[in-house]
Amino acid sequence: MTHADDLRAVRADLDQARTAIARAARDTDETLRALPVPEHRSPEQRAAAQAAIDATRTLRAAFLETHVEAVYDELTTGRTRHLRVTELARAAATAFPGLVPTDEQLADERARPQAHKEGREIDQGIFLQHVLRSPGAGPHLFDAMLRPTPRALELLPEFSRTGKVELTSVRLERTGAVARLTLCREDSLNAEDNQQVDDMETAVDLALLDPAVEVGLVRGGEMTHPRYRGRRVFSAGINLKTLHSGGISLTDFLLRRELGYIHKLVRGVLTDDGPAWRSRTVEKPWIGVVDTFAIGGGCQLLLAFDHVIAAADAYVSLPAAKEGIIPGASNYRLTRAVGPRRARQIILEGRRLFASEPDAGLLIDEVHDHGDLDAAVERAAERFQGSAVLANRRMLNLAEESPEAFREYMAEFALQQSLRLYSSDVIDKVGRFATAATTGR
Repeated sequence: MTHADDLRAVRADLDQARTAIARAARDTDETLRALPVPEHRSPEQRAAAQAAIDATRTLRAAFLETHVEAVYDELTTGRTRHLRVTELARAAATAFPGLVPTDEQLADERARPQAHKEGREIDQGIFLQHVLRSPGAGPHLFDAMLRPTPRALELLPEFSRTGKVELTSVRLERTGAVARLTLCREDSLNAEDNQQVDDMETAVDLALLDPAVEVGLVRGGEMTHPRYRGRRVFSAGINLKTLHSGGISLTDFLLRRELGYIHKLVRGVLTDDGPAWRSRTVEKPWIGVVDTFAIGGGCQLLLAFDHVIAAADAYVSLPAAKEGIIPGASNYRLTRAVGPRRARQIILEGRRLFASEPDAGLLIDEVHDHGDLDAAVERAAERFQGSAVLANRRMLNLAEESPEAFREYMAEFALQQSLRLYSSDVIDKVGRFATAATTGR
């Protein structure tokens, strides 16, 4: 078949289009199998592989432009099932062979360093871009991502009873009406990976679901890393060593993080409790405390909090240009917080914002000497308790960040971030900066 014939086939009725996508993907896989593995390909072989991959991706995009609503309805049984992004992609790999990579293909990719992969997660990015952009499927997927995780529901009775849960990278403790989430990757300066995203979403769910909690507090724990031993550190951002070795996932890290726990910090957790005419989300105010620095993903979190307290010598930064990837939803939220000029300085030029400088007031609400931080935290936690706070923060968040605008941003983010993961400049940078990931840069 010619390329024009393939395009007509993927835009035909769903069954015919499904067959055409599967056939095109098989042909591309056969082309790739006939070549050496990516790291051993000649320039000519790399060009041949990329041409085959690009041709099939063009067909996938055309297929989804025509059929995304029907595909989503089939995968979710008429939108009666709530599948999260990873579950949705897995279901699509089974129901629509060749549309997105299978579990086996992804496992093979994850066993390779980032530079030696075929980049199959880009196909997930194409798929999820179209789903999120869809006016019917996109809001339904948003709702699925706001629901509590099974892990949190399993741990909720224990947390409600004891007020404590110890996770791999997060310690959660309730004191009075405050749920204190302590980031405790002591040896890596709380650099983020798939595990920390899972732990953070679990902890955020628990804090939101426990009726005894009125305020959530996120703070870094004391480090054992030699350079910051004994000091509290909020976060060093994405774990570049893990990214370099191929362990950062598009769906389980980059998308789950933004659509899962960070979105829950803003919108709350979605439940089926209560009457249908009332809001189905359980929301609570959140306070963040930066003792030393909040880099990359740590800085992104500050944009979702209702109140930020920092030490006088702390700083925040979003080294997106240095690392080569998109800093989550910061391009969306930071402009609103600090204005377009400063946002460009921080994201495109790597400007560090120190708590002591005037512009820091656009991101940080209170600045104190280290000895005064604990008392300031307790005062803030007291101020943010009360039902009037909840109602007003809900209206503030709705005015500042409409679900529709955020969904449009995340649709484009799904594709662009997947492309950045496999771009040559990022692969080169993470290789050079991997050893700096746990040294505070």
